[in-house]
Amino acid sequence: MGQPNPAAERFGILLALLAALGFSLKAIFVKLAYAWPVSAVTLLAIRMLLSLPVFAWVGWHSSKAAPPLTRRDWLILTGLGLAGYYGASILDFLGLQYITAALERLILYTYPTLTVLIAVLVFKRPLQRRELGAILLSYAGIGLAFAHDLDLAAEGHAVWLGAGLVFASSLTYAVYLSGSGPMIARLGSARFTALCMLVSTTGTLAHFALSQPLEALILPWQVYGLGAAMAVFSTILPVFMQSAAIRRIGASRSVLIGTIGPMATIFFGWWWLGETLSLHQMLGAGLVLAGVLLVSLKR
Repeated sequence: MGQPNPAAERFGILLALLAALGFSLKAIFVKLAYAWPVSAVTLLAIRMLLSLPVFAWVGWHSSKAAPPLTRRDWLILTGLGLAGYYGASILDFLGLQYITAALERLILYTYPTLTVLIAVLVFKRPLQRRELGAILLSYAGIGLAFAHDLDLAAEGHAVWLGAGLVFASSLTYAVYLSGSGPMIARLGSARFTALCMLVSTTGTLAHFALSQPLEALILPWQVYGLGAAMAVFSTILPVFMQSAAIRRIGASRSVLIGTIGPMATIFFGWWWLGETLSLHQMLGAGLVLAGVLLVSLKR
């Protein structure tokens, strides 16, 4: 076994941190874009279209010397791509029309515990006590943050609807994670991610074509600017930085560093969107992060 490389480890930690911050900004960009009359599917289509050239190039480059995909590979990629990057994203974008960016990020961070529950219910893996504790902590934290948003909302049913959509997004992403491991081992992370993104883009554009007129793309330049920022800083860069971080410091440490994401979103939501910053939110975020840490840390 090779000796640890401190420089590579420090660089991996930096990459994981930057990836977490990039992902945390997505909700902020979406909320800022909703200041103009743009639908969730149109905004997602802009994000995916602007990301498409990079992922198409990575998919082509990583597939040149690789064995061809089988029909079964394509079926699995199609299912995972539609679930992980199309389904989860559109549900998240729809939910952000009704709830704050801070609550959205906390609900999304239930995906580690949902992944555990899928393993227990679908793959019949025993539920450990630490995992049960993580689930209870996470949902107690979301309950606190949810109650805060419900108190401030003029229409309580909107908060319920938004929270339900974002939770469905988190569940969809957990399904994607649960099924992606064998495919990543088979295809490699770069090829798998790029091909999933291509499938997701196809699904997003099909959704747009079936539900929106072309005139829906006639939008102010600010919306396209926010879409470009979302594509670069909350999609392309963090996806590859996270993969590079995992190679250098491992998946577990990358996940742990990523727990800074909800706190960053709460801060950016207060700074850029004028969202309230309350003790309930901070306590809720602390409980969610404690749950993520508990389910991610090794004994």
